[in-house]
Amino acid sequence: MTTTYDTGKGATEFDTDVAPDPARRRFLVTSTSVAGGIGIAAAAWPFIASWNPSARARNLGAPVEVDISKIEPGAQVTVQWQGKPVWVLRRTPAMREHLASADLIAQLRDPDSEVASQQPAYAQNTLRAIREDVFVVIALCTHLGCIPTFRPEVAPADLGPHWHGGYFCPCHGSRFDFAGRVFKNVPAPTNLVIPPYHYVTDTVVQIGVDPEEAA
Repeated sequence: MTTTYDTGKGATEFDTDVAPDPARRRFLVTSTSVAGGIGIAAAAWPFIASWNPSARARNLGAPVEVDISKIEPGAQVTVQWQGKPVWVLRRTPAMREHLASADLIAQLRDPDSEVASQQPAYAQNTLRAIREDVFVVIALCTHLGCIPTFRPEVAPADLGPHWHGGYFCPCHGSRFDFAGRVFKNVPAPTNLVIPPYHYVTDTVVQIGVDPEEAA
């Protein structure tokens, strides 16, 4: 039986009622399987190749140095260490004064950094730092790992009259002061994490190495 189709280039006849040929069917199935296997292998190669760490990925675990002399008071920079964003903030005298205020401390969940896993012993103090004017912290919210925003302004409309500057997580509303200490009644359970770091010189901080290791 034949059927005529108009393809636009003249009438063409196709067989539409042909008895199946088992040998031909096996050949087509085998050919299709082989071709499909080659296609899958080709598609998978970029994915498999991605398992091999690049030189850049290997270097992500190396210490990172920051020249703090280039950071203006009240400003901060972001660097990457072990694949994580790290903030280096130059705190102003006003920032440091507020961090010790009774009004702020009453709003904090862990003002004395008693959860030891969140910072090295040398940063377990009110300012959570080696130097009062320089704050080094991993920029990941301790709730679900979002990156908080830098909010240095005082009493903005969206954060209220008691806000004196700090970090605000836009994902679920967690708040942290300029020592990375978490406020009460927010989703984040603990203070921000302080990475290991030390000072190579008076103006260069190295992130990723404790003072004891450097010595």
